[in-house]
Amino acid sequence: MDNSKYLKTVIIDKLIENEAKEFEDVTIDEVRLNLYLNEKKTISMMCIPKDQDAHAIGYLMSENVISSYKDIEEVTISEDGLRVDVRANINEDSIQNLFKEKTLTSGCGGGVTGNVAGFLEIPFNQSAFKVKAQTILDEVKIFYKDSELYNLTGCVHKAMIYLLDGTTVTAEDIGRHNAIDKAIGKCMMQGLDTTKSVLFVSGRLSSEMVTKAVMHAIPMIVSRTAPTYLGVQTAQKHGITMIGFARGKKMNMYTHQGRIDV
Repeated sequence: MDNSKYLKTVIIDKLIENEAKEFEDVTIDEVRLNLYLNEKKTISMMCIPKDQDAHAIGYLMSENVISSYKDIEEVTISEDGLRVDVRANINEDSIQNLFKEKTLTSGCGGGVTGNVAGFLEIPFNQSAFKVKAQTILDEVKIFYKDSELYNLTGCVHKAMIYLLDGTTVTAEDIGRHNAIDKAIGKCMMQGLDTTKSVLFVSGRLSSEMVTKAVMHAIPMIVSRTAPTYLGVQTAQKHGITMIGFARGKKMNMYTHQGRIDV
Protein backbone atom coordinates (compact mmCIF):
# COMPACT_ATOMS: atom_id res chain seq x y z
CA MET A 1 0.00 0.00 0.00
CA ASP A 2 1.30 3.44 -0.96
CA ASN A 3 1.30 5.63 2.16
CA SER A 4 3.39 8.43 0.62
CA LYS A 5 0.33 10.67 0.14
CA TYR A 6 -0.09 10.86 3.91
CA LEU A 7 3.45 12.15 4.42
CA LYS A 8 4.72 15.75 4.45
CA THR A 9 8.34 16.89 4.17
CA VAL A 10 9.90 19.48 6.50
CA ILE A 11 13.40 20.90 6.79
CA ILE A 12 14.93 20.60 10.26
CA ASP A 13 18.18 21.28 12.06
CA LYS A 14 19.46 18.15 13.79
CA LEU A 15 22.01 18.38 16.59
CA ILE A 16 24.63 15.64 16.29
CA GLU A 17 27.59 15.64 18.69
CA ASN A 18 27.20 19.37 19.39
CA GLU A 19 26.99 20.27 15.69
CA ALA A 20 23.77 21.37 14.00
CA LYS A 21 23.15 20.05 10.50
CA GLU A 22 20.26 20.66 8.13
CA PHE A 23 18.18 17.61 7.19
CA GLU A 24 15.00 16.80 5.31
CA ASP A 25 12.54 15.03 7.60
CA VAL A 26 9.16 13.35 7.13
CA THR A 27 6.01 14.08 9.14
CA ILE A 28 2.47 12.73 8.98
CA ASP A 29 -0.42 14.68 7.50
CA GLU A 30 -3.19 15.77 9.88
CA VAL A 31 -6.60 17.09 8.81
CA ARG A 32 -9.98 17.97 10.25
CA LEU A 33 -12.47 15.33 9.14
CA ASN A 34 -16.11 16.46 9.29
CA LEU A 35 -18.68 13.76 9.98
CA TYR A 36 -22.26 14.35 8.83
CA LEU A 37 -25.03 12.03 9.95
CA ASN A 38 -28.32 12.14 8.05
CA GLU A 39 -27.27 15.50 6.55
CA LYS A 40 -26.49 17.06 9.95
CA LYS A 41 -22.96 17.79 11.09
CA THR A 42 -22.21 15.55 14.05
CA ILE A 43 -18.55 16.05 14.92
CA SER A 44 -15.13 17.02 13.57
CA MET A 45 -12.12 14.77 14.12
CA MET A 46 -8.41 15.50 13.80
CA CYS A 47 -6.95 12.47 12.04
CA ILE A 48 -4.98 11.06 9.14
CA PRO A 49 -7.09 11.35 5.93
CA LYS A 50 -7.13 7.56 5.49
CA ASP A 51 -9.92 4.96 5.89
CA GLN A 52 -12.41 7.77 6.52
CA ASP A 53 -15.47 5.58 5.91
CA ALA A 54 -14.27 2.93 8.36
CA HIS A 55 -13.42 5.67 10.85
CA ALA A 56 -16.93 7.12 10.72
CA ILE A 57 -18.61 3.71 11.01
CA GLY A 58 -16.38 2.56 13.85
CA TYR A 59 -16.86 5.78 15.79
CA LEU A 60 -20.64 5.88 15.44
CA MET A 61 -20.96 2.22 16.45
CA SER A 62 -18.53 2.65 19.36
CA GLU A 63 -20.76 5.47 20.62
CA ASN A 64 -23.90 3.33 20.15
CA VAL A 65 -25.29 5.97 17.79
CA ILE A 66 -25.60 3.14 15.26
CA SER A 67 -26.48 -0.21 16.80
CA SER A 68 -25.73 -2.44 13.82
CA TYR A 69 -23.90 -2.19 10.53
CA LYS A 70 -27.18 -3.22 8.89
CA ASP A 71 -28.65 0.11 10.01
CA ILE A 72 -26.32 1.98 7.63
CA GLU A 73 -27.86 2.90 4.31
CA GLU A 74 -25.00 4.78 2.65
CA VAL A 75 -21.54 6.16 3.36
CA THR A 76 -19.87 8.67 1.04
CA ILE A 77 -16.56 10.53 1.17
CA SER A 78 -16.11 13.96 -0.41
CA GLU A 79 -13.60 14.39 -3.24
CA ASP A 80 -11.17 16.25 -0.99
CA GLY A 81 -11.46 13.49 1.64
CA LEU A 82 -12.40 15.93 4.41
CA ARG A 83 -16.07 15.05 4.79
CA VAL A 84 -17.90 11.79 5.40
CA ASP A 85 -21.66 11.57 5.00
CA VAL A 86 -23.51 8.69 6.65
CA ARG A 87 -27.17 7.90 6.14
CA ALA A 88 -28.47 5.46 8.74
CA ASN A 89 -31.09 4.57 11.29
CA ILE A 90 -29.74 6.01 14.52
CA ASN A 91 -30.19 5.80 18.28
CA GLU A 92 -31.42 9.30 19.16
CA ASP A 93 -30.70 8.88 22.88
CA SER A 94 -27.05 8.06 22.22
CA ILE A 95 -26.48 10.95 19.86
CA GLN A 96 -28.11 13.37 22.28
CA ASN A 97 -25.90 12.02 25.06
CA LEU A 98 -22.84 12.51 22.85
CA PHE A 99 -23.74 16.19 22.45
CA LYS A 100 -24.55 16.47 26.15
CA GLU A 101 -21.49 14.77 27.65
CA LYS A 102 -18.72 15.64 25.17
CA THR A 103 -16.12 14.03 27.42
CA LEU A 104 -12.58 14.69 26.20
CA THR A 105 -10.72 11.38 26.14
CA SER A 106 -7.21 10.87 27.48
CA GLY A 107 -6.04 9.51 24.14
CA CYS A 108 -3.88 11.74 21.97
CA GLY A 109 -5.72 13.59 19.23
CA GLY A 110 -8.47 14.89 21.52
CA GLY A 111 -11.21 12.32 21.03
CA VAL A 112 -14.73 12.98 22.32
CA THR A 113 -17.03 10.35 23.75
CA GLY A 114 -20.49 10.19 25.26
CA ASN A 115 -19.84 6.79 26.84
CA VAL A 116 -19.20 8.03 30.36
CA ALA A 117 -19.52 5.75 33.36
CA GLY A 118 -23.11 4.97 34.27
CA PHE A 119 -24.80 5.98 31.01
CA LEU A 120 -24.74 2.68 29.13
CA GLU A 121 -25.69 -0.69 30.60
CA ILE A 122 -23.71 -3.26 28.62
CA PRO A 123 -24.07 -7.00 29.32
CA PHE A 124 -21.12 -8.67 31.06
CA ASN A 125 -18.91 -10.37 28.46
CA GLN A 126 -19.19 -14.10 29.17
CA SER A 127 -17.33 -15.25 26.07
CA ALA A 128 -15.55 -18.61 26.38
CA PHE A 129 -13.03 -17.40 23.79
CA LYS A 130 -9.47 -18.51 24.62
CA VAL A 131 -6.06 -17.71 23.13
CA LYS A 132 -2.66 -19.25 23.76
CA ALA A 133 -0.27 -16.98 25.63
CA GLN A 134 2.40 -17.58 22.99
CA THR A 135 0.01 -16.45 20.26
CA ILE A 136 -0.44 -13.13 22.08
CA LEU A 137 3.31 -12.63 22.39
CA ASP A 138 3.93 -13.61 18.75
CA GLU A 139 1.22 -11.23 17.49
CA VAL A 140 2.58 -8.35 19.60
CA LYS A 141 5.93 -8.68 17.82
CA ILE A 142 4.23 -8.60 14.42
CA PHE A 143 1.98 -5.75 15.52
CA TYR A 144 4.87 -3.41 16.29
CA LYS A 145 7.15 -4.58 13.49
CA ASP A 146 4.67 -4.22 10.62
CA SER A 147 3.76 -0.53 10.96
CA GLU A 148 4.84 1.43 7.91
CA LEU A 149 3.59 4.89 8.86
CA TYR A 150 5.07 4.63 12.33
CA ASN A 151 8.40 3.48 10.93
CA LEU A 152 8.41 6.43 8.52
CA THR A 153 7.29 9.14 10.93
CA GLY A 154 7.36 7.86 14.52
CA CYS A 155 4.13 9.72 15.30
CA VAL A 156 1.16 7.43 14.72
CA HIS A 157 -0.72 4.88 16.80
CA LYS A 158 -1.94 1.52 15.61
CA ALA A 159 -4.80 -0.86 16.35
CA MET A 160 -5.16 -4.46 15.22
CA ILE A 161 -8.00 -6.93 15.58
CA TYR A 162 -6.88 -10.56 15.62
CA LEU A 163 -9.50 -13.20 14.76
CA LEU A 164 -9.49 -16.90 15.66
CA ASP A 165 -8.59 -18.02 12.14
CA GLY A 166 -5.48 -15.83 12.17
CA THR A 167 -7.02 -12.99 10.16
CA THR A 168 -5.84 -9.54 11.23
CA VAL A 169 -7.36 -6.14 10.50
CA THR A 170 -5.16 -3.11 11.16
CA ALA A 171 -5.40 0.68 11.13
CA GLU A 172 -3.12 3.60 11.97
CA ASP A 173 -3.85 7.16 13.02
CA ILE A 174 -2.48 10.03 15.08
CA GLY A 175 -5.02 9.16 17.80
CA ARG A 176 -5.25 5.79 19.53
CA HIS A 177 -9.03 6.02 19.68
CA ASN A 178 -9.16 6.86 15.96
CA ALA A 179 -7.04 3.82 15.10
CA ILE A 180 -9.37 1.55 17.08
CA ASP A 181 -12.48 3.01 15.44
CA LYS A 182 -10.93 2.51 12.00
CA ALA A 183 -9.98 -1.12 12.69
CA ILE A 184 -13.44 -1.88 14.05
CA GLY A 185 -15.07 -0.07 11.14
CA LYS A 186 -13.08 -2.16 8.68
CA CYS A 187 -14.27 -5.33 10.41
CA MET A 188 -17.89 -4.21 10.22
CA MET A 189 -17.54 -3.37 6.52
CA GLN A 190 -16.07 -6.83 5.86
CA GLY A 191 -18.77 -8.61 7.88
CA LEU A 192 -16.25 -9.99 10.39
CA ASP A 193 -17.33 -11.18 13.83
CA THR A 194 -15.38 -9.31 16.53
CA THR A 195 -16.97 -11.20 19.43
CA LYS A 196 -14.19 -13.79 19.19
CA SER A 197 -11.17 -11.59 18.71
CA VAL A 198 -8.29 -9.80 20.40
CA LEU A 199 -7.83 -6.04 20.16
CA PHE A 200 -4.17 -4.99 20.11
CA VAL A 201 -3.51 -1.30 20.72
CA SER A 202 -0.46 0.90 20.96
CA GLY A 203 -0.16 3.09 24.02
CA ARG A 204 -1.72 2.86 27.45
CA LEU A 205 -4.94 1.01 28.23
CA SER A 206 -7.12 3.82 29.51
CA SER A 207 -10.82 3.50 30.23
CA GLU A 208 -12.01 4.77 26.85
CA MET A 209 -9.80 2.29 25.02
CA VAL A 210 -11.35 -0.55 27.04
CA THR A 211 -14.84 0.86 26.51
CA LYS A 212 -14.45 0.49 22.75
CA ALA A 213 -13.80 -3.23 23.29
CA VAL A 214 -16.83 -3.38 25.58
CA MET A 215 -19.10 -1.74 23.00
CA HIS A 216 -18.21 -4.33 20.35
CA ALA A 217 -18.13 -7.35 22.69
CA ILE A 218 -14.42 -7.86 22.00
CA PRO A 219 -13.37 -10.15 24.88
CA MET A 220 -9.66 -9.27 25.07
CA ILE A 221 -7.46 -6.16 24.79
CA VAL A 222 -3.64 -6.16 24.70
CA SER A 223 -0.88 -3.55 24.84
CA ARG A 224 2.87 -3.42 25.37
CA THR A 225 2.37 -0.62 27.86
CA ALA A 226 0.46 0.04 31.09
CA PRO A 227 -3.23 0.38 31.96
CA THR A 228 -4.79 3.11 34.04
CA TYR A 229 -6.64 2.20 37.22
CA LEU A 230 -9.99 3.14 35.68
CA GLY A 231 -9.06 1.06 32.64
CA VAL A 232 -8.54 -2.00 34.88
CA GLN A 233 -11.81 -1.33 36.71
CA THR A 234 -13.70 -1.00 33.42
CA ALA A 235 -12.28 -4.27 32.10
CA GLN A 236 -13.06 -6.08 35.36
CA LYS A 237 -16.61 -4.79 35.48
CA HIS A 238 -17.49 -5.71 31.90
CA GLY A 239 -15.75 -9.09 31.57
CA ILE A 240 -12.87 -7.98 29.36
CA THR A 241 -9.52 -9.73 29.58
CA MET A 242 -6.85 -7.03 29.88
CA ILE A 243 -3.18 -7.66 29.16
CA GLY A 244 -0.47 -5.04 29.54
CA PHE A 245 3.31 -5.00 29.21
CA ALA A 246 3.17 -7.81 26.63
CA ARG A 247 6.81 -7.91 25.59
CA GLY A 248 9.35 -10.60 24.80
CA LYS A 249 8.31 -13.61 26.86
CA LYS A 250 6.30 -11.74 29.50
CA MET A 251 2.89 -10.18 29.97
CA ASN A 252 0.80 -8.80 32.84
CA MET A 253 -2.71 -10.29 33.02
CA TYR A 254 -4.87 -7.78 34.90
CA THR A 255 -8.41 -9.09 34.54
CA HIS A 256 -10.30 -12.26 33.59
CA GLN A 257 -7.14 -14.29 33.02
CA GLY A 258 -9.10 -17.48 32.27
CA ARG A 259 -9.14 -16.68 28.54
CA ILE A 260 -5.34 -16.99 28.36
CA ASP A 261 -4.28 -20.58 27.66
CA VAL A 262 -0.93 -21.04 29.43
